Amino acid sequence: MRFVWAVVAFVLAAVLIGAGIAQRTIFVGPSSEEARVDIEEPAPFVLLDGDVLRINAGAQKLLIRGEGEIFTSYGRTADMEAWLSDSEYNHVTVGDDDELVVDHVAPADDEGSTETPAPEATATASPEADADAPAGRNPAGSDLWLDSFTDENFLSTDNMQLPEGTSVLIAYDGTKDAPDDIVVSWPLDTRTPLAGPLMAAGGLVLLVGLVLYVLAIRHQRRGRGPRRKGPGPLPSTQPIDVAALPPSERDALEAADEAQSPTPAGKDDVEDAEIVDEKEQDGKSTMRAERPRRRRRLLALPAIGLTALLASGCTADSWPEFGDASASPSPTPTVIAPENQKPPAVTETQAERILREVSETLVQADEAKDLDLAATRLDGAPLTTRTTDYALRAKLPDRAAPAAIPTDDVEVVLPEATDRWPRTVLMLSKSTGDDTVPPVVLTMTQADPWSNYKVTTMAEMSADAVFPEVAASWLGTSLVPADSAFLSVPPNEVAAAFADVVDKGEKSASYGQFDDLALNLATSIRDSRQNLVQGLADAGAAKTSKAAFDMKPTTAEPVSMTTLDSGAIVAVSVLDVETITPTSSDVVIRFGDNKEAKALTGANESAKGAQTIYEFQLFFAVPSQGSSEPIRLLASRQDLVSVKVIK
Repeated sequence: MRFVWAVVAFVLAAVLIGAGIAQRTIFVGPSSEEARVDIEEPAPFVLLDGDVLRINAGAQKLLIRGEGEIFTSYGRTADMEAWLSDSEYNHVTVGDDDELVVDHVAPADDEGSTETPAPEATATASPEADADAPAGRNPAGSDLWLDSFTDENFLSTDNMQLPEGTSVLIAYDGTKDAPDDIVVSWPLDTRTPLAGPLMAAGGLVLLVGLVLYVLAIRHQRRGRGPRRKGPGPLPSTQPIDVAALPPSERDALEAADEAQSPTPAGKDDVEDAEIVDEKEQDGKSTMRAERPRRRRRLLALPAIGLTALLASGCTADSWPEFGDASASPSPTPTVIAPENQKPPAVTETQAERILREVSETLVQADEAKDLDLAATRLDGAPLTTRTTDYALRAKLPDRAAPAAIPTDDVEVVLPEATDRWPRTVLMLSKSTGDDTVPPVVLTMTQADPWSNYKVTTMAEMSADAVFPEVAASWLGTSLVPADSAFLSVPPNEVAAAFADVVDKGEKSASYGQFDDLALNLATSIRDSRQNLVQGLADAGAAKTSKAAFDMKPTTAEPVSMTTLDSGAIVAVSVLDVETITPTSSDVVIRFGDNKEAKALTGANESAKGAQTIYEFQLFFAVPSQGSSEPIRLLASRQDLVSVKVIK
């Protein structure tokens, strides 16, 4: 019966293990589902709508084949349509029954075109951008994309999960037709949670069958051969009296006894033989007892090894999941977005990437003193001061290059929430590897969909300054109008108010509106002016020359972004003008040891005097109207703009 149960266990184990292996091989099914994009009329760009990627659940994968360097990016659908508003492209959308529909879109400015350009592109696109736009615009390097990928001949994007409102752009370099071999793939659920338990159960049943098989063999060996019946009871006998027998019978009986007697041997030999025989018998019995145990162990090892092999070959997809595998959500502060809130101009990751590219570009431009390269990432006051710096370093090789923008730790990303252009972003970045590098506050502006972000204001944050609370980067904020009456001082009057404090000191009507950091900066500017006057006096030129000072706002519009306390961060620029003129026509103004003046003017003296202009880039935290808080200085930067000979 033991053999029967062992065979049943072997058969059941084979069925279980076979079923588990079949689930991982024969019945596993395809690992993905694919949809091919059929393009009939080629175009330089393919815009793949985000709904196409979300036809099926799961991470999306793009497979693109072509000849050359393939470019793919994804971003907001509205932004991409604005970027493509003057280009020819194929728009892939989802039709009825989840079929892919390809619409050929002609450029918006083509005659007879029924397509209209995106309002963002036509309302604010700069004339310069339209005039300089090439016939084929290369999409690589644009700040508009959330992310981009490039590869040669074959491009595969793994694990894409695009949210609503985003799309994918596919192209080469914008001059030749885009790749037309495009496949969208989605993973299918190929988990087999019963495969692991089936194979494990099969291995366990196999082990049980082997044990039953060994026990059956042992039982059979113990009962091997026919069992002999013992002799029955002997009849009772009486002792034979040999002396009473006749002589002939008595002699025959004695002869028979002698013939059956063993060969005579010593007593010790007989005892030794008996001892050896007992040892041999004991040894044989020991061998007979040990051999079945060893066989059972050897037979159990293959079953254990097979079970371990099957279990190790199963992945996590071969086992059921118990409990909730997802992480428990943690409570977060509730932020209520205003109704009809526009999307932020950039995401946090996108802003950090742009800042790194800006910093790297400026480092290259500063090393090569390449103003054209610097102009691709600078505008306004930062570009003006870079122009002067490059001119000075061309003649003064020992002059240090401007410090690089730190990008190690971007603490604040405050984008404007808008779907139009121009767009503005404010950022605060720090260096984690060098404590001597101060944090940098800057604003960047994107003029139109085809332009990259350029730094318009940049200053170093004071160690004593406290940055105000601002909205999260995913929410964004709004720009404050230059003449807003909801702040204690309108943004377009902040620069003039600070300039008045510098020029007049405590006599200024705006003196009490600024905090100690701002007043200290104003004091240091007045002290530098006094040092210049004292230097003229020490040189004996106090009677032959005079110095005049004036601080005034620049013509650039202030950049103002709201904070959470209903105030605003206001970025402004002011010019500090120093004019030194002779008191008579017989006197000339010599530049002496002023290397910067000599390098910028190309002269050593001036008969009518000289004018030196410094530009201050300033960031203030301006409170709301009715607040008792002062205007706080957040960051400041002073740069030499020009030295001119008065003619």
